[in-house]
Amino acid sequence: MAVLSKIRQKSFLVIAVVGLALFAFIIGALIENGGFGQTVRNAGTINGVDIPFEEFRGKVDMAQKSQQGQNMSIIQATNGVWDQEVRRVLLQKQCEKLGLRIGDDQLINIIKEDPQFSQTPQFLNAAGKFDKAKFNEALLSLKKNSPEQWGKWLEDEKRIMQGAAEQMYNTMVQSGFYTTQAEAKFNYELENNKVTFDVVSVPYSTIDDKKVEPTDAELIAFMEKDKKKYKADESRELEFVLIEDKASAEDKKVVEDKVNGLLNSVEDNPVTATVNEAKIGFRNTPNLVEFVNANSDIKYDSTYVAKKDLPAEHAEALFNLAPGQVYGPYTFGDYYCITRTLGRKASANAKASHILISYEGTQVPNKKEKRTKEEAKAKAGSLLAQVLANPSAFQMLAYTSSDDSSSQQGGDLGYFGQGQMVKPFNDFVFSNPVGKIGMVETDFGFHIINVTDKQDAVRLATIAQKISPSETTSDQVFTTATKFEMAANEKAFDVAAKEMKLTVAPVAKLLALDENVQGVGNQREIVRWAFGAKEGEVKRFNIPAGHVIARLKKVNEAGLLTIEEAKIAIGPKLRNQKKAEQIKVKMAGFTLEAVSKATGSPVKEALDVVAANAYIQTIGAEPRVVGTAFSLKAGVVSPTIDGNSGVFKIKVKSSTKAPAAASYTDIVTRLNGQSKGSAPGRVYNALRKDATIEDNRAQFN
Repeated sequence: MAVLSKIRQKSFLVIAVVGLALFAFIIGALIENGGFGQTVRNAGTINGVDIPFEEFRGKVDMAQKSQQGQNMSIIQATNGVWDQEVRRVLLQKQCEKLGLRIGDDQLINIIKEDPQFSQTPQFLNAAGKFDKAKFNEALLSLKKNSPEQWGKWLEDEKRIMQGAAEQMYNTMVQSGFYTTQAEAKFNYELENNKVTFDVVSVPYSTIDDKKVEPTDAELIAFMEKDKKKYKADESRELEFVLIEDKASAEDKKVVEDKVNGLLNSVEDNPVTATVNEAKIGFRNTPNLVEFVNANSDIKYDSTYVAKKDLPAEHAEALFNLAPGQVYGPYTFGDYYCITRTLGRKASANAKASHILISYEGTQVPNKKEKRTKEEAKAKAGSLLAQVLANPSAFQMLAYTSSDDSSSQQGGDLGYFGQGQMVKPFNDFVFSNPVGKIGMVETDFGFHIINVTDKQDAVRLATIAQKISPSETTSDQVFTTATKFEMAANEKAFDVAAKEMKLTVAPVAKLLALDENVQGVGNQREIVRWAFGAKEGEVKRFNIPAGHVIARLKKVNEAGLLTIEEAKIAIGPKLRNQKKAEQIKVKMAGFTLEAVSKATGSPVKEALDVVAANAYIQTIGAEPRVVGTAFSLKAGVVSPTIDGNSGVFKIKVKSSTKAPAAASYTDIVTRLNGQSKGSAPGRVYNALRKDATIEDNRAQFN
């Protein structure tokens, strides 16, 4: 009892302790789930499947790293990975429903066909073939000794199995598409049955658009009928002024005077010249390379340059300079230049086509067939004989037979310089004249080569000094930008711009994951700000080109298209509907002649029109009109038809049925190819359209 009494006396302490514990639990949960400011921990949810942000970010990082020197922005990588994740989830669900699984034996067979594994020496036996035991041994070693690489392999394994399962699914989808003889016959008739009819048309353009403009209410009512079709993502409308930080006329003159002064004298540049050279200058200096490197913003380049690679507006003059002659001064982009030639080299660049016939053991990923070295040599010899006998066949033989990716261009490799190709290939091309065809062997296999062109090139020494804004100019630009930012916060944006004689750019509409702002390029920072700012808020951004002072003009929440967008997307259709009603009143006559007289539109003849084309001479594509023509009996005047370009009435004069075909096999084959080829894409698009997708990527980028 005494204990209970003490507990009652100190009950407030117990309550406080329990309360603190509960508070700590809640705070811990908030921290664990991203803190107070962040509401989600998933990059998105696809049909109920969460895409954890950390996992998603890891894949984005990997996508960027895998580009091997190519620039991929964070948004490009994010969008690419997101599309992959949506595809993975949607198709994985389908595979699970169908019970599609990739077994261990199937996985090994897939790996054996992948050059990344099948040509790795570590996995090959003494005969040079992929060895399953060696592969498994390497994986076991990876698991024991390199946890990071093992984790990467597990991800690769998932990717391979996912790809294989998707391929199985796509194959099953394609197998479900086939063309019957009846469909082929119907298609044949669409392409070959003909109808001739008289037509009177009154174009929609005869009525002024302004008289039939749809109201906002009509636009909204139209979109409400199909909300999914006219759905709009959350967006922002931005207006801005760009104040460029560019060189003034005075800045340009400073650079011009400096470069001009280098032509004949460098007295004002004692640091860059010896005493003996003090009055020699660029035109006559014997140490040209050193002179260029000391005075140019772009260092000397000893490369021989073809005429096509010279600045277009100066190419003719630069290419035809006599040895030692100087050209300039001239402007090229942001640079003020003078150029002196060091001579010309004949056949510095060459152009060639080739047919590559590889064999087992060569590092060529696109082998069209497996063959030994002897078989490859025999095939290459046979192809060489064919092209020597008929050089015009080279392109087609390259397309059908070459193991190189250039086969898609008929073997054309474009222009290349000395040393850019492997030595046997290089030596053949540069030691033979244009038109020479022959064969060489390299580590890639046997090449049948056709030397198709050669180019002379020139070596030039150029002093190029960049025309940049001076510190004084940049300070003035900064001052102007600051003043405008202050003025835009105090008065209307357009008024402030007008007073300072600045131009307001057209309103830019931005989506949450956009990178580019029209007019200033890649500016993710501005987009991110726009989605966190309030309407009317103004901010200045420093960008490489200068300063952007932006104002968030409007916030558009997710929903239907805005009225402005709807006017563009739906307005023409609604206007034509209203015009059609007015035109039909004039076309009430029972004969085409009466309709023609009432409307002032002539009766025209549409001769031998086919349904598959649905094109009427002098009018254009009108599928509804042509479809109606095929359904009418001769001599019967149609009701009015709302077409693409106007309202029509027609009367069929004659129709001709195509003679029955002896066989529809070719049409079946063609239609089968079309339907099967597009089937996986169409099915995936249908799955995506029907999916419930929550996209949270914008909160993390």
